[in-house]
Amino acid sequence: MLIPLEGTWSLLLGASSGMGRATALALAREGGNVLGVHLDMGERAAEARALEAELRGYGVQAHFFNVNAASRSARAGLLPTIAELTGGRGLHVVLHSLAFGSLLPYLPRAGWDRTLGQRHLEMTVDVMAHSLVYWVQELMAAKLLPRGAKVYAMTSSGAGSVMPSYGAVSAAKCALESHVRQLACELARYGVAVNALCAGVTVTPALERIPEHAEFVAQASATNPHGRLTRPEDVAEAILLLSRTDSSWITGNTIGVDGAENIAGIPAWNPRRAEATAPEEPEPDAAPEPAAVAARV
Repeated sequence: MLIPLEGTWSLLLGASSGMGRATALALAREGGNVLGVHLDMGERAAEARALEAELRGYGVQAHFFNVNAASRSARAGLLPTIAELTGGRGLHVVLHSLAFGSLLPYLPRAGWDRTLGQRHLEMTVDVMAHSLVYWVQELMAAKLLPRGAKVYAMTSSGAGSVMPSYGAVSAAKCALESHVRQLACELARYGVAVNALCAGVTVTPALERIPEHAEFVAQASATNPHGRLTRPEDVAEAILLLSRTDSSWITGNTIGVDGAENIAGIPAWNPRRAEATAPEEPEPDAAPEPAAVAARV
């Protein structure tokens, strides 16, 4: 059954920028209340407070918490507050969009003065993957994920490809997708859906920290059939669309939100490239070449 989002509560882990920020705004515009968890300092913390105020401008409740979402003590401290704020109704949407990990190479490489260590790897996978499991476990134990709730986790195409500085994050994304499948099956009897969302290359603060991000952006700009990069708002719209139902039948998937970028493969699909390389039409009275005849049949 389709349902309105007005009056619902959402918990966004990584709410202050990128996908989390866009989703917070989209939900507030629909009349949804937003709980945001973020970890920022200085100017970024001020921007998060400004976003919180902007959300309230839509006439909804918005409460941001500047704590480490991957910390056990932070989760324990937030759960009673979430229960009190939601008034026993629980959460309709949970978004896991935590982007904090090591970009060090596994082995020595020119231009790098360090390599990945055990602490770096464990931290990356714990924050970007395992923390999803811990949040879901504790939200379920606190009865904050009612039937019809939706859990989303942000993955990337890097889970299935190899990039110079993305090894630890790639491992985390692989683990995250596995956690999504396991949680989807275990939560099915409760009517709670769990899906991973795989956005196309999107310019966010997290992307800009990757040393090779300019190359990723250039490649995606050339290959995406829509002729542009994915935007955080594209992901937010997908979350709204999938959340406007109390059904849990779409679950356990990795859903591409990329404008077909990850299957396009070559720049020929890009409309700007296609226009630039399109063959000229023959003169009306000229006999078409055999190849042109075959292409039109």
